[in-house]
This record gives sequence, C-alpha cells and structure tokens, in this order.
Amino acid sequence: MNLQSMTGFARAVAEHDGTSIAWEVKSVNGKSVEVRLRLPQGLEPAARQTVQKRFARGNFQATLTVSRAAGQQAQQVVNEAFLRDLAGLAKRLQEQFGVAPATADGLLSLRGVLDIPETTETEEARAALDSAILSALEVALGGLEQARQGEGAALRSLLSGHIDAIEALTVRAEADPSREPTVIRERIAEQVRLLMDASANLDASRLHMEAAFLATKADIREEIDRLRTHVASGRVLLAGGGAIGRKLDFLAQEFNRESNTLCSKSNAAAVTAIGLELKAVVDQFREQVQNLE
Repeated sequence: MNLQSMTGFARAVAEHDGTSIAWEVKSVNGKSVEVRLRLPQGLEPAARQTVQKRFARGNFQATLTVSRAAGQQAQQVVNEAFLRDLAGLAKRLQEQFGVAPATADGLLSLRGVLDIPETTETEEARAALDSAILSALEVALGGLEQARQGEGAALRSLLSGHIDAIEALTVRAEADPSREPTVIRERIAEQVRLLMDASANLDASRLHMEAAFLATKADIREEIDRLRTHVASGRVLLAGGGAIGRKLDFLAQEFNRESNTLCSKSNAAAVTAIGLELKAVVDQFREQVQNLE
C-alpha cells in the first residue's frame, strides 16, 4: 500500500445543468481526521462523512463555490408604479424647493424600485445538484489523495535511508574494539591497579568484584539486539504501507530510548560518539514520521 503524508492541496471543477461547481481542499498534520467546511446547510454532514471515509489522519479544509449561469439567475423587475410616484415627488420638490433634479440611477437605487423575484427549485433539482456537488468533492479528494501519496513516496525514501543509517551505526557500535573482552579486562585491571597504588588499604578482591559488576552493567548487547529488532520492524512497516504514522512514531520513541541507554552505558569515547550520532539520526527519523498519515 502507498504511504501518505498529511499535507496536500487539490482543486476540482464541474458543471451541472448550467451551474458551475468548484471545490478547493487542503490538509495539514493532525492527530486524527478533523474537517472544517464552508458549505450550504444540508451538505455538510455528507461532505464530512466523505472525507472521513477516505483518510485516516489530518486536518482538512474544504471550500465550495457554486455559480449559476446568467440565464439561470432571476431577472430584476422594475416596480413602475412606485417609480412614477417617486419621479412625480422628485419633480414637485424641484419646483417648490429648488432641489436638484432626480436622476434615473438615483431613483432606481431606492429600495422597492427594483425587485428580485424569488426562484423556486424542485426537490428533485436540488437533490440532483447536491449529488453533482458531492461527486465533484470525490474528484477533489482523489486529487488530494494523489498529492499526499506523492509526498508519502518521498517520505518513504527518507525514512528508509534513516533506518539504514541506524542499522549501520548499530553495526559500528557492536564491532567497536572497546567491546572486546580482552580490552574490557585490561581496562578494568588498569583501573584496579591505579586504585591499589593510591591506597594500600583497599581490598583487591572486592575491587575486582565491583569492577566485574560494573563491566556487566555497562554491556550494550541488549541495546544492540533491540536496535536490530526495531530496524527490522521499521522495514516491515514501510514495506506494508498504509496509515502507519502512529506506529512509526512509537518506533521512533523506542529508537530514542535505546540510543539514550547506549550513551549512558558506554564506557568508551568511540561508542559514546556512535550513540550521539544515532540520536541525531533518530531525531531526523521522528521529525519525518510526524508528517505521515
């Protein structure tokens, strides 16, 4: 299945019986499906349901514009009787009081001179228009889905690269010479020798026991194994596709936890450096995951 980002934009236009229909839809990141609409009453529930059926996550905005053809618009009608009365009144005022003569555009702009008769629309016609509007919305959402999938494909490539980098750093940490048993023994022996030289009262056997305990505690075998498991899980999720944003976000948290533990357990500068580099890659991974559906 394709991956989708949560950001995208699309526009769709259609025409129904002389009426122009235009949809603009866009989406940005969101924890769930949130839909904001600018629609006439009656259409909103169906439009909202259409969006929610198609997408798993994102904040959506949809704007509808409906324009009727000039021939379908109601024509203004002049109330001639009222206009004659007004013209006569204007003429008397001019003759008696010397006011400026009335103009045609001035008279026509007065309320009541021009009427727009109410248009009636049958239920069948209204239902047919609503159906055309929702069909156009499906087209717009299809375009939005394609836009989100296009960005999702780019994100898949980025995330796959991050997982490869995490695996490579895990291999480096596992192969670091500081983890060799002989190196660990020599380092512990040197530390014990320095402590014994500093104070003759220290118990050598107890020091060796404590050093062995600390060496065992500092072993990063468990973290390396977990990192390998998480790498495999990430690749399976990316290969499967679909709405995996939440799962990958959880995986990013696990990557971050293991990289932190790796740094805290490390007793060698080289492994610490690998852990810090690992944390940087994990941060990039998690940032990109935030954009996925």
